[in-house]
Order: sequence, then structure tokens, then C-alpha cells
Amino acid sequence: MEETQHIEKKSLRIVTGNSADWNELAKDCVCFANARGGVIYIGIEDDDKGAPVGQKIDNTLPAKIRKRISELTVNVATHAEIITGENAGQYIELKVMQSLSTIASTTDGRYYYRVSDKCTPLPPEDLMRLLTDKPAFIWETKLVRNVRRTEVDPEKMQQFVADIRASERVTAFVKEKSADELLDYYLMVEGDSLTNLGVLWVGKRTDRAKLLYATVIQFFKYDESGSRVNKIVWDDFSLNPKEMIEAVWTQIPDWKEGIEVSDGIFRKFIPNYEEEIIRELLANALVHRPYTTRGDIFINLYTDRIEMHNPGLLPTGVTPENMLHKTVRRNEHLAKVFYDLKLMEREGTGYDKMYEVLLSNGKQLPVVTEGDDRVTVTIRKRITKDEVIKLVSRANEEFQLRQKEIICLGLIAQHTTLSAIEFSKNLSLKQPNAIRDWLGRLIDLGLVKTKGKTKGVEYYLNPDFLRKADFKGKTNLKKIEDHRLKELIFQDLKVYPNSSVSDIHQRVGIEIPIRKIKSQLYSMVEDNTLGVTGERKATRYFINKIT
Repeated sequence: MEETQHIEKKSLRIVTGNSADWNELAKDCVCFANARGGVIYIGIEDDDKGAPVGQKIDNTLPAKIRKRISELTVNVATHAEIITGENAGQYIELKVMQSLSTIASTTDGRYYYRVSDKCTPLPPEDLMRLLTDKPAFIWETKLVRNVRRTEVDPEKMQQFVADIRASERVTAFVKEKSADELLDYYLMVEGDSLTNLGVLWVGKRTDRAKLLYATVIQFFKYDESGSRVNKIVWDDFSLNPKEMIEAVWTQIPDWKEGIEVSDGIFRKFIPNYEEEIIRELLANALVHRPYTTRGDIFINLYTDRIEMHNPGLLPTGVTPENMLHKTVRRNEHLAKVFYDLKLMEREGTGYDKMYEVLLSNGKQLPVVTEGDDRVTVTIRKRITKDEVIKLVSRANEEFQLRQKEIICLGLIAQHTTLSAIEFSKNLSLKQPNAIRDWLGRLIDLGLVKTKGKTKGVEYYLNPDFLRKADFKGKTNLKKIEDHRLKELIFQDLKVYPNSSVSDIHQRVGIEIPIRKIKSQLYSMVEDNTLGVTGERKATRYFINKIT
């Protein structure tokens, strides 16, 4: 039993003895109520899979928990009962119901939300976003119109069943179900009627068109001057999500364009926009959009980039900065269908896959921006360094690198040298040991070396491996040694006395981190090599006549 977005484990001490922390438990209940609901197992430690052998629970404790939670929270419904495990150890299963139309809080006015396996405070600016998200949570299983389960589109139903039975992600138990049973299993029906999810996937065109905000995709192509030169629209509601992804990929000829790069004695074709990237972007747009919000999906193709515009904002708890590491599913049951049919990567790994593909092909990372009513993902088509493609390919063939290792190697190869701060910024890493976790075996394998300590550590490619791989990267001054940098600064100030830090930085080498320039300037002032006048922005450096 592992902690997930829907499961939390707590020690029995949280509700017993003088150290009982009812406020902490109330906070977790608010988290689950504001998300999708969940279960808190009280009496199981974080590192344990079950309750201790022979552990006994007071029969009055479940009622006490329900009473205290009701006193400490608002709009939170719970149910607690004692469960006996296989080892005769008892624990409390505290079920927290999802708050469907209201926002839960503690009685002292604090709001929380469950993101992945963590409970995080909900800032005031996100309260309205959560309230807007609430209807989206139940859209998939809601019955808006009475469309009978017998009124499915026969061809779409047949294809859906065939796809499920052909997928290796689906268990044999599910594959053995009848077509009717599969509709129940994937929550596409309720009773004798199709849910919104059922209409979206296996419903007839006329019923799909009558959904409140059925999906429409518009594609626009622009030339160098910004003029529109092509337009394709999928707005007749005849396609389900899977068919729509296939149509976008097959009906736009621009996806097949690309360039060839040298790969030894061979040539390697690198598409402008990789198929994995386009399909993952479309899957994300279809799965994570709020179907209770009006708006079309726009694909804008420019000469140097593609922009995917998705209506609605990011789910509560997710930002452009943390989306590589956060997992929040707005349409949980639709995401399940997408995953089982191999239309998207497993939960939380879609952007990891895009990072891997783009960096392996020497391209920039995707840029995510959030506007007032939509989220935009921008992918650049330009290859920053052809040599990176060969380098990453060579390393992967030799060492069978993991996904995170490929991402890190590609990042370092593009920048030649990457500081810990730059590394954390590129990958939105906040934990102290996160960089080491992402680097994996790269240092041990001799692909990457480090220089410096703590926050000043820098990561760079092992020169021995570069020579072995015949890497033709450009030389720069990012790794210049301190004594050589001091000499450069000294020679620069000989010609340009009374210069500011920014002027020295521009002339000596813009690729050198400015903090490194400042560090050497301070050192040279301390040892009397340089003199200094002015303060802050007016600070100027000159060669001390004593030297």
C-alpha cells in the first residue's frame, strides 16, 4: 500500500494520547474533499504496508474521529470503520468524500488541496479556479441527456472493444468482458443511459454534437510575414478523441517535413515536429481540458515553431513551473481510457517523454504559458546543435540510458556547462538532492563531471567521452580557470579602465556566469590588484597603481 493522490497513511498517534494532532488530520480531510476524495489509513506507519501484528483499535475511536473532523472542518463528509488485516492487526479506514459543488475548509478558514501524494495550502487566488474546476470533476459520469446505451455508434463501439482487447496495458480480466460490460467498466454508462464520456467516445455524431462543449480543433498555418496560408477545422463532431488525434496527424502534411543531419557515414532524418510530441500534445489537450468551459483547441504552425492552445486554465495545484513534477487529472476516467489505449504516456510522464525526445534531437525544451482563459505550449523546430544528436545517441547505445539520464545529458550537451542553479531552473527542481536523482548514473558512467561545491557546483561533459564520441561542440569560456579569468580581467581593465561589472562581463565573455566575474573582481580588490570607486550601479573598477 503506497501513498498516492487518493491514499494517505497516518500513525495511530495522530488520534490517540496526549500528542494527538486532530488539526493535522482535519487538514488532510480538507485536501481530499477539495480534490477527488480519498482514504486515510490510520494505524499504518508511512514506511509500512500494513498495521502492526496484533494491533487493536478501541471500538469507540471511529465515532470519535467522525465527530472531531465534523467539528474542525466545513463541507467535509467522512466515514470511519475498523478494518482487521491478514496479520490480525487492526487499523481505521477513514473515507473522505469528494466535495462536489462546494469548497471544503478548516473551521479557522484554511483551504488545502491534494496534489499527487502531498497536501498543499490553497492560496486565495486559486479558490475561484477550484470552484470553476468542480463541475469538471463530475462531467465525465454525468447524464445530461437520456441517450440509451443501445444507441451507440456500432462502428465506434466495435473499434473500441477491439482496441481494448488488443492493448497490452489492459489485463486479461478486463479483455474477457463483453462489450456491454466494458461500457460499465469504463463508466461510459450509468444504468441504461450513456454518460458524457460514453457519448464522447462511442456515441453517435448527433448526440456528440449536443454535448455542452464538444471538442473542436482548428489548425492554422502562417508564412514568414504572419499571413495565414492554410486552415483545417475538425468541427463536425463525427470523430471521437482517438479518431481526432489520428486525423490531425494524418491530414496535416507539414508534420512529415524535416531535415537530415550527419550521423557518421549515414544521414539521419529529424522531423521538424516529432510524432510523439504532436500526439502527446493532442492527448494532453483532449484529456486535461475542462469540458465545462467553452473554447476550441487551436494549433498554430509558424515558420519557426508550433503553438498548441488549450481552453481553460491548468488544474488547481499545477503551474507552468511545476507541471513536470505534478500529477493532477481533471478528467480521470477519460485519462484511464487514453492510457489503456496507449494514446498517452502513463500518469505524470507525458512531459518527461517530450523532454527526452526534444533533447535527444538537439532541440529546446517546450515552453508552457498560462493566459487568462487558456494554456499554450510552444515547441521550437530549430535544432540548436547537430552534435548533441550524435552524442546522446552514442551514449544511449553504449549505456542504455534511462529517460531522466537522457534528459540531463541532452541539457548539459546543449549548454556545454550547466550550473546547479541553471539545472534546477531548467527542470524546476526544488529539493536539494533532486539533481543527483535526475543525473542517475551519468557521473558514475564517466559521461558527466562536476566542478565546485554546493550551489556553486557545475556539471560538464567528460572530455574523454567527447573525444571518443567525436563531439564537435563549440569552445567557450564557461569553465575558465580562476587564474586565467583574473588575467583576462586585468588585461581588459588595462584597455578600458573605470569599467562596470556589466561592461567587463560583455567584453571578457558573456558566456561566463556574471557571479564568477564578480567573485574574481572582489578577490582582486582584496589583494590590492584592483581599485574600486562608487557604490552599487555606479561601482567602477580600475588597475591599482601599486601593482
